[in-house]
Amino acid sequence: MLGFWLLFSGKFDFFHISLGVVSCLIVSAISSRLLFPGALPSGLLKCWLKFAVYLLWLFYQIFLANLHVLYLTFHPRMMDLINPKIIKFNSRLKSDVSRTTFANSITLTPGTITIYAGVMGSFAVHCIDDISGQGLPGEMEKKIAKVFDE
Repeated sequence: MLGFWLLFSGKFDFFHISLGVVSCLIVSAISSRLLFPGALPSGLLKCWLKFAVYLLWLFYQIFLANLHVLYLTFHPRMMDLINPKIIKFNSRLKSDVSRTTFANSITLTPGTITIYAGVMGSFAVHCIDDISGQGLPGEMEKKIAKVFDE
């Protein structure tokens, strides 16, 4: 629907795109019974809204991590500051979706890469330096647990 909105409006500024998003959400909410004849899972909209808030927080964290990696890259003593290591920990997240979201969020953040995400919640993350791995599992795990009500 948003694609048609953009195609037919011909306007690509922030105001018209945001108006299109809001319009598509309203139409989707009104016509949801046509798309999902059975009952919608309870709390689906609430989960999506919490996930949208989480994404905003994640984008901010990605921005901060980019600045940190940029600092490391251009520092005169770069080789002294970089201290690669692998951090292993167990996550308290229970569902596959939440653990996958956690692993992908870690990998999206510059300076860290998830190298192992086990079925039972064990993780191994490669970090470029001590600061990059300092907050693991930490706040990111807590925010994902809130999104998926775990």
